[in-house]
Amino acid sequence: MKKPIVGITSGDLNGVGIEIIIEIFSNTAMLNHCIPVIFCSSKVINFYKRQLNATSFQYVNIRNFEDLNENQINIFNCWTEDVHLSPGKLTQDGGKYAIRSLEVATQCLKDEDIDVLVTAPIHKANTQSEAFPFVGHTPYFKSFFQSSEILMILFEDDFRVTLMSEHIPIHEVSKNITFQKVLNKLQLSALTMQKDFGINHPKIAVLGLNPHASDEGLIGSEEGEVIVPAIEHFNQNAFARAFGPYSADAFFARNYQSKFDLILAMYHDQGLIPFKSLSTGYGTNYTGGLPFIRTSPDHGVAFDIVGQNKADASSFRRAIFEAIDIYRNRLKFEEN
Repeated sequence: MKKPIVGITSGDLNGVGIEIIIEIFSNTAMLNHCIPVIFCSSKVINFYKRQLNATSFQYVNIRNFEDLNENQINIFNCWTEDVHLSPGKLTQDGGKYAIRSLEVATQCLKDEDIDVLVTAPIHKANTQSEAFPFVGHTPYFKSFFQSSEILMILFEDDFRVTLMSEHIPIHEVSKNITFQKVLNKLQLSALTMQKDFGINHPKIAVLGLNPHASDEGLIGSEEGEVIVPAIEHFNQNAFARAFGPYSADAFFARNYQSKFDLILAMYHDQGLIPFKSLSTGYGTNYTGGLPFIRTSPDHGVAFDIVGQNKADASSFRRAIFEAIDIYRNRLKFEEN
């Protein structure tokens, strides 16, 4: 099987993304697994390479994919102008060029110049604008690929959590939980487990919205009126099963997550607080439901540790290998 071409965005130019990318690919053994294409500028790469004294990080510059070197790190120059860098600080340029990297890389993903995309962290405060009206990567990809439904999946090994809603205020969560939306998420979850994770008969746990999953209607009505009917309708299919709704606190306290292939949480913190508390720090963020493969590490820009040799590359490295695994799983699924 050929080595996949892995596109990698720069993330915020002043965050930990670029230094982690340089650390990972300073180990030339990575080139045995993939053909890396970093969407950035060689001037920015050289700045961080000098700061890190990363003499083993060698690369070639490319402007198009006809020049791709399969046995070398490739820098796809998304801009040529000089950019003022302020490592560890939130600046407009840090966000502006992060989005430039993201947009160029995403177009290359759509054009199938690269096989998968791994995105470095961005910061909402300097990326969200009229030109980029998104609170993060996930809604951007949903819009760009015009996907009717997507999944934000955080996973580490067999511990996988997905969300009914991502980055929305708590007071808007309930109105986003409808029979059809729960059913759509379950259907896409089952297909994603099959297609991208190679799990033929997935078991999905569904968390309740209200405390104690409403205590049979004593604390809210969403479970009985929306979530249970959606689960029952979904379970009419023959290849996957959904269970619940479970009381979220008891579910994780009793280690029930180990009994399921995926957990569907009703809102961001309900799923991600336990995930980040119980995982070992090597989690991967995956966007399910897209026609293409995108992963990212589960950490942010970490301005507070930039340039201090404290950044842990484990999650980013894992995100690269998980993207490669998903790519191969998807090829096998499409062959069958």
